[in-house]
Amino acid sequence: MWTLLLGLFAICWGIARYNTYKPTVKHVDIQVSRPLNNNGLRILHLSDLHMEKCSISPEALLEQVKDEPIDLIALTGDYLDTKRMSGRFLQYMDALQSLKPRYGMYAVFGNHDYVIADYLPTLQKEMERRGCIVLKNEHHTLDIGGQKLNIIGIDDAYTGRSDADRAYHGVTEGINLVLTHDPHIVLDMDHHFDYLLSGHFHGGQICWPKPYHLRKMGKLPGLNVISGLHYHQQRAFYISDGLGQTAFNLRFGSRPEITFHSLGSGPSVKS
Repeated sequence: MWTLLLGLFAICWGIARYNTYKPTVKHVDIQVSRPLNNNGLRILHLSDLHMEKCSISPEALLEQVKDEPIDLIALTGDYLDTKRMSGRFLQYMDALQSLKPRYGMYAVFGNHDYVIADYLPTLQKEMERRGCIVLKNEHHTLDIGGQKLNIIGIDDAYTGRSDADRAYHGVTEGINLVLTHDPHIVLDMDHHFDYLLSGHFHGGQICWPKPYHLRKMGKLPGLNVISGLHYHQQRAFYISDGLGQTAFNLRFGSRPEITFHSLGSGPSVKS
């Protein structure tokens, strides 16, 4: 009996470990209030890279995305929680920079990043040297074909650093794209956004039988809102399952995720 149980455990462990090497590439078409241009805007979204436990190399990541058109790269936090992994993380930044997104690369920090809060100013400078604009309760406005796109970065809500009022200060018109790590801010935000990108939950990471362990992380898991496209008060937001893992480098019932979002004037669908 014990031999059988140990065998089943070993099989499950092997599958869960194997899953960390096999990302799913998802495509989301989302309708915004005004079309940006005839072709829309193509966003590569990555979240929760977790350098300490990420099985997907920069080279493997590039292989997955190299044939896709990319206008903008959005990174939504939890890149590392130890200084010694900064070199590895910057290898991913170099890889993403090589994609040369038309409108640049933008990032926010997550709760794990703030474990090394004293080091983040140094890391931010290195990210910016690689063409990445880091937004901490601030925004950056782009002109895309005569239409304004406001990229609004709201700092991590889980660690109490989010300040939407400050992030939106000076935003007047245009399409509002919000980047943040913890999606819980959608429950309390009064500010308008057309689309919000986030991460944080890893899709449960180990969902056996269900990701009950996420309930301690706030209201959304209790509503079974931990992954994918959702709406709150008619505002669309997306929760990525992330690229890396925490605790154990295992995934069961979820896979690492690479997401392409197309912002245009078509119907909102997920595939």
